[in-house]
Amino acid sequence: MTARIGVVTFPGSLDDRDARRAVQLAGAEPVALWHRDKDLRQVDAVVLPGGFSYGDYLRAGAIARFSPVMETVIAGARDGLPVLGICNGFQVLCESHLLPGALTRNDHLHFVCRDQRLRIENATTAWTSSYRPDQEIVIPLKNGEGGYVADERTLDMLEAEGRVVARYLELNPNGSRRDIAGVTNEAGNVVGLMPHPEHAVESLTGPGLDGLGFFTSVLKRLVNA
Repeated sequence: MTARIGVVTFPGSLDDRDARRAVQLAGAEPVALWHRDKDLRQVDAVVLPGGFSYGDYLRAGAIARFSPVMETVIAGARDGLPVLGICNGFQVLCESHLLPGALTRNDHLHFVCRDQRLRIENATTAWTSSYRPDQEIVIPLKNGEGGYVADERTLDMLEAEGRVVARYLELNPNGSRRDIAGVTNEAGNVVGLMPHPEHAVESLTGPGLDGLGFFTSVLKRLVNA
């Protein structure tokens, strides 16, 4: 039976179609989910895509966190539902307190758009098991509020528990503390990532296929569940 992966569309989402395309290329059935609906339509996993949900008013992700769909996503995530937040989706996960820390304005105060080299730090999560530990990949990055911040105690906890999922290499593009590009929750089913793996899933576009592993990883997790 084909796994069904839902992709939520908020007002202002930009990369929901790209995320659904990535899900399809990975071998799953993409399911469009609307922000006003609480019903997740029996999906096996959820992707919160990039963009500018609700225009990033108040704070990036702060309003989307209270969308009706997020009530169900939050409950599901706490019960083990795999959830991936990409860029704006990462911000929503932090605002929802499914992940620690916050995303703030880039330290240079400019929007950044570039192919970014990363190192996969944790290859055991629901969204990273297709990678090798310490594998280096290149996927696009595009954000204006991508600086990951947390207090020192939280950062130390994330490091000690192996919950840093990916780290920026060569250049820190936004001032993220300790070069952190993505983190996971304690259970490993919820992952937030600032760069965009859905833009690196086809040889025709993007820098290559390095992003596809995020989507094939969750299929492996679902098969073995």
